Order: sequence, then structure tokens, then C-alpha cells
Amino acid sequence: MPSRNTVRLIVNGKPCELHEGAGAGCFSHSDSLAYTLRETLGLTGTKLSCGQGACGACTVIMDRKAVLSCLILTVECDGREITTIEGLRNPETGELDPLQQAFIDHRAFQCGYCTPGIIMTSRALLDANPHPNEEEIKEALSGNFCRCVSHYHVLEAVRSVAEEGA
Repeated sequence: MPSRNTVRLIVNGKPCELHEGAGAGCFSHSDSLAYTLRETLGLTGTKLSCGQGACGACTVIMDRKAVLSCLILTVECDGREITTIEGLRNPETGELDPLQQAFIDHRAFQCGYCTPGIIMTSRALLDANPHPNEEEIKEALSGNFCRCVSHYHVLEAVRSVAEEGA
């Protein structure tokens, strides 16, 4: 891995520059993207759970693809565009993303811990395939685990947005 002193990325549409070191606005070469998002940038919507890429709670969108941010080092993200759950809200109107609203409307969450990761996985799917069928939705969400068993409602929420093409 190449040594870098500065990592520049775009997080939720805003340029961000992080420097190697200790303190505010700094990162360590061992910091995961999930850690940096939460601890350095204060974007706590990205959840840390298993830390091994097995649960999907830390899912964010990087360069238009859903990725597990606990498995990616911050230093690997130089030049990348990252979207977190906080970045889905319309910055001009403050309105929720249609998918976020569908999760509310369909009660597609219980404790809510896994919800941001599921929404980010679903958003990446819908951006790549605006009208997925049920099997495609299930396949995309196969890496996201919810211990509260609200998957039926999740499927309803994602299907409703797919039907509207939003």
C-alpha cells in the first residue's frame, strides 16, 4: 500500500481533506473508513457492528457502489466519493430520500441499528437498477443482517420505491 500523508475525498458532496497524524481532522494508516466517518468526521449514521464485513451495518456508497466501510482503510479512499446515510437527505429542501421515507412508511425497521446499512445497500441497488425484481432485491440485501427480523417490511419499502422509480 502506498504511503500517503493526505487523503482527499468527497463525503456527502463536500470535499474533505484528512492528514496523517493524531488529532482533529487526522487519520492513522490503520483506521478503517467506518472509524474515520464516525470518529473523525462525526457521521455516526454509519454503524460499526461486527468489524469483519459480515453484517452490513457499516455499508456506505463509494463511487456509486455499496461497500463495507469496516473493511476499507481510509488511506485507500484517496480521490473517492463517499455517501453516508446522512448524505441521502436533499441538501436544498431537507427532504428525506424517497427510500428513507419508504422505510418510515412501511415500518421497515425495529431497533434501527442495521437500518442505515440496509438503506445504503438498497439505494446503491436502485441507482444501478431502478426497477429490480424481488429476487434482485433479496440478492442485493443478502449481506445485510437484521436480528429484529423486519426483512418483510424492508422488501415492501424497497419494492415501493422501485415501482415509483425514485
